[in-house]
Amino acid sequence: MLQVVESFGRIGEENAFAVLARAQELERQGKSIISLGIGQPDFKTPPHIVEAAIKSLRDGHHGYTPATGILPLREAVSADIHKRHGIEVSPELVMIMPGGKVTMFMAILMFGEPGAEIVYPDPGFPIYRSMIEFTGATPVADHMREQNGFAFSAEETLARLTPKTRLLILNSPANPTGGVTPKAEIDKLVAGLEKFPNVAILSDEIYGQMTYDGYVHQTLLAYPQIRNRLIILDGWSKTYAMTGWRLGYAVWPRLLYEAARKLAVNSYSCINASAQYAGIAALTGPQDSVAAMVQEFDNRRKLVVAGLNKLPGVSCVSPRGAFYAFPNVSKTGWKAKALASTLLEEAGVATLGGPDFGIYGEGYLRISYANSAENIEKALSRMNDFLSTRKVA
Repeated sequence: MLQVVESFGRIGEENAFAVLARAQELERQGKSIISLGIGQPDFKTPPHIVEAAIKSLRDGHHGYTPATGILPLREAVSADIHKRHGIEVSPELVMIMPGGKVTMFMAILMFGEPGAEIVYPDPGFPIYRSMIEFTGATPVADHMREQNGFAFSAEETLARLTPKTRLLILNSPANPTGGVTPKAEIDKLVAGLEKFPNVAILSDEIYGQMTYDGYVHQTLLAYPQIRNRLIILDGWSKTYAMTGWRLGYAVWPRLLYEAARKLAVNSYSCINASAQYAGIAALTGPQDSVAAMVQEFDNRRKLVVAGLNKLPGVSCVSPRGAFYAFPNVSKTGWKAKALASTLLEEAGVATLGGPDFGIYGEGYLRISYANSAENIEKALSRMNDFLSTRKVA
C-alpha cells in the first residue's frame, strides 16, 4: 500500500474553489446561481495587456526565461513601486512568481518547522494556516476583530510573538474581511518589532491598490529598519484582472533571495514569457482601467453593505479595501457554513462561510462583490427572502 508522508495529512485547501465547482454543477442542472463566492474581478484583462502577450509570442519569446523573471519586468516592478510609494527597490531583489500563493508557500517553507511558531491573520486567507500546518510549525492565530474594522492591533499582534516565533504574516487590505490597517498602527507594530529581530515578516499586499473612503494602503517597504527581514507579496491578479495569467512578484531581503531562486529552479523553473511581457505592459501602460475598476468596486461596495445591513439578523461593517464584505450573521441563528451551503442550494446564492477563513470566522460570511450591481441586487433579494421565511435547520 502506498504511504504518503505524514505532512500531507495536515495540508488544507481553499474552499472557494469547491463552492465554485458546486455552483457550476447546479447551473448545469438548470438552476439560477448568483456567485458572490470566488475572489476574482469580473472584468476582462485590459486589451493592451492582452496584445502585449500576443506580440511577445509573435516576436518569438517561446523559450525558458530566468528563474527570477526577465530583467525588463523586474525593472518595471521597481519603477512602479517607486512611482506609487516613492521607495527605491533594486530589481535584483524582485522575483517574478507564478501568482501570489507561491510567495507565501516559499516564505512559510523557509521558516516553518516543528518547534517553530508562525503568526498569521485570522480570519485570513486559508492557505496561510494550511501551509504552516504542512511544515509542522505551530500556527498562532492573530484575531482580526470586527470592532477594529478587521484591521490588526499592533498591541495584540506583538503580544503573540514569542522566542519561538519565526515568521509574522500580515495582510492589508485583507482577504476575506476587506480590513485596512492604518499607518499609525503599522508604525506601532514596526517599532515593537525591534524587540524581535529574529522574526521575519511576510506582508501580503496583493490588494494594495484597492482602498476606499480615503484609506490609503501603507506598504511595509516604507520601513527601512525591517527591510532586511521583509518579504513583500504582490502581483497583477487583482489590480489588472489577471487571475488566470498566474503572474505575481515578491520583493525579498537580500539574505533570502538566493534561497527563493533555488526553490523556483527546483519547482516551476520559470514564468512563461508571454505573461511577463503582458506584465510589463500592465505596469508601464495606461492605468485608467485600474481606476475605473476600483471605482466600480466602490459603487458595489456601498450597494452590498447597505443591502446586507437590511437583511434579518445581519450586520456588516463597511470594508475599507479589496472587494469583499464580511457580514456578521450570528443573529440569524444559523452556523455560518450551514447558512452558506443552504443559501447556495436553496436560494441560488454562492457565498463562503467564515470558518473557511479561520477559527475566528464563525458567525460571518464572505461576500465577494466582484459581480455586477444587477446581480448583487438580485442576490440580496434572494437572501432577504430566504432569511425572512426559512427557519434554521
